[in-house]
Amino acid sequence: MNKNTNSLNKPLNFTSTLPLLLPIMITTLVSCSKATPVPVGECDAVVSHVKSVLKTNAPSKSKMLKQCKAATDEARGCVMAADKPMKILQCDF
Repeated sequence: MNKNTNSLNKPLNFTSTLPLLLPIMITTLVSCSKATPVPVGECDAVVSHVKSVLKTNAPSKSKMLKQCKAATDEARGCVMAADKPMKILQCDF
């Protein structure tokens, strides 16, 4: 009888994958912390940017303007620095 040596059936060893995942995790956490803060007066530009990134999945303009005005300068900066939908979702917007 053959033993199953398929690596997909072996349990994931977290300690061996941590060194590989750590740089990705740090990059994800730091990516928006370097974004330039954007003042509330730039909400029209922020909304336009979100629409260009999210395309048909973007919420209504009025809803996004409301969110933008309630957000912090840092959160608006994070959104403006985002170039993919998942990056926008990581922002505290």
